[in-house]
Amino acid sequence: MTTETAATAGAAPALGDGGGEPVISVSGLTKRYGEVEAVRGIDFAVARGETFGFLGPNGAGKTTTIKILCTLANATSGTATVAGFDAAADRDAVRRNIGLVFQDTTLDTYLTAAQNLRFHAELYGVAKAAVEPRMRQVLDMVGLWDRKDSLVSTYSGGMQRRLEIARGLLHAPHVLFLDEPTVGLDPQTRSSIWAYINDLKRREDITIFLTTHYMDEAEHCDRIAIIDHGKIVAIDTPEALKASIGKDRVQIHTADDEAAIRALADAFGIEAAMHEGAVTFAVASGEQFVPRLFAELAIPIRSVSVSRPSLDDVFMSYTGSTIRDAEGGAGNEFMRNMHRLRTGRR
Repeated sequence: MTTETAATAGAAPALGDGGGEPVISVSGLTKRYGEVEAVRGIDFAVARGETFGFLGPNGAGKTTTIKILCTLANATSGTATVAGFDAAADRDAVRRNIGLVFQDTTLDTYLTAAQNLRFHAELYGVAKAAVEPRMRQVLDMVGLWDRKDSLVSTYSGGMQRRLEIARGLLHAPHVLFLDEPTVGLDPQTRSSIWAYINDLKRREDITIFLTTHYMDEAEHCDRIAIIDHGKIVAIDTPEALKASIGKDRVQIHTADDEAAIRALADAFGIEAAMHEGAVTFAVASGEQFVPRLFAELAIPIRSVSVSRPSLDDVFMSYTGSTIRDAEGGAGNEFMRNMHRLRTGRR
């Protein structure tokens, strides 16, 4: 059974390439708020070392699911384990094994980067002898060691996000949760943040669980789960999800477009039509079909383009709506709650 079939049939989806015991495992998870069922019996597993994307519109249930995984909410029913620990029964152990980076900054901007990291190390019980070398390691990783003694208020938005990633890694978590990690950043800075994220995966033994509404960022994921109205409607790799919704679109310009349309029907059994000034048709594996097209189509081809279904198309196909921004303000509240849980403050 393919992962697509497993996801849509309600069976437990296969793990990614990491294989073995999953780092995150969710089974039959539900969450009710009064009469509202925010999460409706979801199942998924994330393999060690995987980058797993969670996509869904506001109110879909993704933030509720993350809160359950990070011990900030109790499930109504079902089970969730993170790094081998039950999210309901072993909360302290789960918290020690996760890092959190959310879209709204939770840095203390009146402190330096180093002071922010030392405070975080104290909260997470990092051994004093390990703090300075680990701080050097994570700040080097995100290119901020030379600015460690600068006030965070002097940092750009991209630098602050990099510092938050470094902070999330300081206590060497097994799982790093990233909620909209590049929201509000310009395209160049977004690209650099992803370069750092991909680099940290090469350096650290870590699993990444992220939410994003940027479809190009979802391409970085090994697998994606799409959640809508509290249910997971699809899980697979980005390529498999795109392949599941239709064929590639091929557009050609020829010496005689009308003759080309007739020839495509006669020689290949392909129904083509003029669209956007080009002969347009759909085929499976368009890139593999193009060489045959040049070899067998009797009409000279002047240009050709092949486009595959995008993740935007996937989201629309499975949910019937366009993706919207993730829940505003969830990150600040989430991290503040985490600090309160660690310190015992209310």
